[in-house]
Amino acid sequence: MIKKAIFIIAMVLPCLLSKAQNIGAPPEYVKALTAEWKGERSPDGRPKVSDDMLVRLQNATLEQIWGYLRNKGFNNQVESNWVILKPGETMVGRVVTAQFMPARPDLETYVKAQGLAEGRNQHGGKNIWPIDVLTKGDIYVADGFGKIKDGTLIGSSLGNAVYGKTGKGVIFYGSIRDMQELKDTQGFNAWVKGSDPSAIKNMTPTSINAPIRIGEVTVFPGDVVFA
Repeated sequence: MIKKAIFIIAMVLPCLLSKAQNIGAPPEYVKALTAEWKGERSPDGRPKVSDDMLVRLQNATLEQIWGYLRNKGFNNQVESNWVILKPGETMVGRVVTAQFMPARPDLETYVKAQGLAEGRNQHGGKNIWPIDVLTKGDIYVADGFGKIKDGTLIGSSLGNAVYGKTGKGVIFYGSIRDMQELKDTQGFNAWVKGSDPSAIKNMTPTSINAPIRIGEVTVFPGDVVFA
């Protein structure tokens, strides 16, 4: 198993707000959450770190970034022990977050109704909802509560959909399937906790673009991943 550290670069550090009842966080909520960011924003409210800055970060080192973050008081922005689809390939991009929880019938009923009210895709699994909101330069970061068997948030088809939208890849505190096929997608990379041939089962998406936990890291929408 290949293990390596991953950094989540926090661009802001405001107080957390009460979590909205929406599945997808409204732009106003994201803006309030990331109020210390004074630069450009995406239509969904996320801070939009410039492409030039992403290129500069691509050429940085783990030590440089970690030193900078520690000096700014960001002490919980690194998570280690990953299975990496393509070791040695650095991945930098803007974060879209998603949280998945163990399914229960009443939660499923609420999420399905709320997803319908928000106009989310009702054809196929709910695990496509975060993928639907991705844009160029995004990295899909999801808390799958470490589930491996039946916790595969994407396979080759959805992985290619992610890459087609973003030109990047995924960071999952969970698992994926079809690793060999995904290795053949040039430019796509994945940092996950494991892989399994099973399909996703008994998992419910409860938020998109709200704060999530990835191991020892708190991740905000609009943060930057350096992996």
